Amino acid sequence: MCGIAGLFLRERARVDERVLAAMTDAIAHRGPDDRTLHVAGRVGLGYRRLSVIDPAGGRQPLFNEARDVTVIFNGELYNFRELRAELQQAGHAFRTGSDAEVLVHLYEEHGDHLLERLVGMFAFALLDARGGRERLLLARDPLGVKPLYYAESERGLFFGSEAKAVLASGELARELRPQALLDYLVQGYVGGTEAAWSGMQRLRPGHLLVAEDGRVQSVRRYWDMPRQLRGPSQPDEILEWLDRCVKDQLVSDVPLGAFLSGGIDSTAVATSMRRADAGPLVLCSVGFRERSHDELPIAQRTAARLGAVHHTRVLEPDPALALDTLPWFFDEPLADPSTVPTYLVSKVAREHVTVALSGDGGDETFGGYRRYVHDVAENRVRSALGSPGRAAARTLGRVYPRLDWAPRALRGRTFLTNVGDEPARAYWRSVTRIERAEAVALLHPDLAARLAEHDPFAEFARHYRVPEVDDPLYRAQYADFHTYLPDQILAKADRASMAVSLEVRVPLLDHRFVERFANLPANEKVRNGRGKHALREALRSRLPAEVLDGAKRGFDTPLGEWIRGPLREPVRAALEELPGDWFVRSTLHNLLAEHLGGARNHDRLLWSLLVLERWRERHAVTGLSA
Repeated sequence: MCGIAGLFLRERARVDERVLAAMTDAIAHRGPDDRTLHVAGRVGLGYRRLSVIDPAGGRQPLFNEARDVTVIFNGELYNFRELRAELQQAGHAFRTGSDAEVLVHLYEEHGDHLLERLVGMFAFALLDARGGRERLLLARDPLGVKPLYYAESERGLFFGSEAKAVLASGELARELRPQALLDYLVQGYVGGTEAAWSGMQRLRPGHLLVAEDGRVQSVRRYWDMPRQLRGPSQPDEILEWLDRCVKDQLVSDVPLGAFLSGGIDSTAVATSMRRADAGPLVLCSVGFRERSHDELPIAQRTAARLGAVHHTRVLEPDPALALDTLPWFFDEPLADPSTVPTYLVSKVAREHVTVALSGDGGDETFGGYRRYVHDVAENRVRSALGSPGRAAARTLGRVYPRLDWAPRALRGRTFLTNVGDEPARAYWRSVTRIERAEAVALLHPDLAARLAEHDPFAEFARHYRVPEVDDPLYRAQYADFHTYLPDQILAKADRASMAVSLEVRVPLLDHRFVERFANLPANEKVRNGRGKHALREALRSRLPAEVLDGAKRGFDTPLGEWIRGPLREPVRAALEELPGDWFVRSTLHNLLAEHLGGARNHDRLLWSLLVLERWRERHAVTGLSA
């Protein structure tokens, strides 16, 4: 696990190592064990190392035998031993035990198609200088576990594991894209190809970028999820692949453990780790004083049953982390309040291990989120109503009161609106924070006019419509895998864990596992009002009922209490400091007054605005781009 950065100049000028050093050092937290700067012609490659595989000999960059193919690599390749043996059989000589070294030899054998042979999480830059050429490849793993940003300027191509590395080049103005601001308000994060920063892009998951002469020549997808549904699975098939993917990810030359909650996914991963019999099982769990969020007692019973070394701690989520510490590591605004406990549990784990396996991805693959269950129910009602019934539901939804503070059973407006709408937009409401119209109403009129043609829903809808199936659930999953998962969930996990130099692996997001089970039929995922049916049934022989059938708890923070308590004044101050050419200040003041007075619940929106202001201040954002 590491951080990478680099540049590829257009003119035949020497790379300024001070610029390369600044880019590399901006992500020092990703690799505290070593730093390397490598210059080859017009290309500069920077590397920060967190030693995991071959700590003594795996220093990067790594080269082929002729030293004319070079790679810097962030992540882990879980099938590197098989690839290494195959390449040695073909006559390639290895200098180290590093997993990354297979890339240069695999490229010699297969060219750009090397990516089709890889199993892992990664982002890498590979320079092909054979025959005097300068050809640069940038690649990102299939599901987007590891990040990679890039930007083109008049001087060339600049890239890095985090946006702050690209910004450190000095090539870009520190301006926010106006469209990104609207996306953030609606979604709580900025996703898609374009980053929040003007002029910067994300390499999307499962994509390869090729550059020559300091210019991007092509960007192509090399992997995608299935577009058709498969037949039902068998429990043994799921367990076999679960055990295989977990075992593959246990390779490490440093202490390794796992996160453990009381939920299905992390417990399944920990149980597979025990079955792999790879030595002492180290598990890390945190608890919360709020009973509604605390799964620690269940985790303790699971750890005892598995005979694990179990490190536990009861946490008091600190709002100051979100205001002062995390904005530096999250160099795009991210309003997910669970960044705080994610950072804290990563910090606890780092005291004991360097690598931790996580249960992330189980909900996306097997339909575990409550919103999937609701979406299935809404689609059944929508289908039964027919066109006249859907029109009537739409009308009722417009006049039904919001009742934000009422018990959930009395809040019917969203349900009525959804069953009267198209499936894509109905599901979109479940993954967004506010409607586009509500977000636009917060904006300065001039800015709102500039954004008249921009709708954050368009990017989501583009993915939703790709699968060639009449199955709204799989369409929703497919869209989540291309938006919400990489741009919110995995971004949160990567930045929070790398902030404390902890490598987190996600076996349930092994692309082989995902492409086998994410496209199960809907009734294999949602049944009897619950998600993850196929996974639950497969695990009946391994996990206790309190894990399999217990209520799902969120890994969240008490936003309402914070905003009415310790964050009351910081929120008030943030609403004053947000630029007047971005927002209508009187509207922001009304939001806070309504919330504090109990008329409306605006906790998530107020939190979003607070995070936005702290992010803007921490990264010295100069304004909105033209």
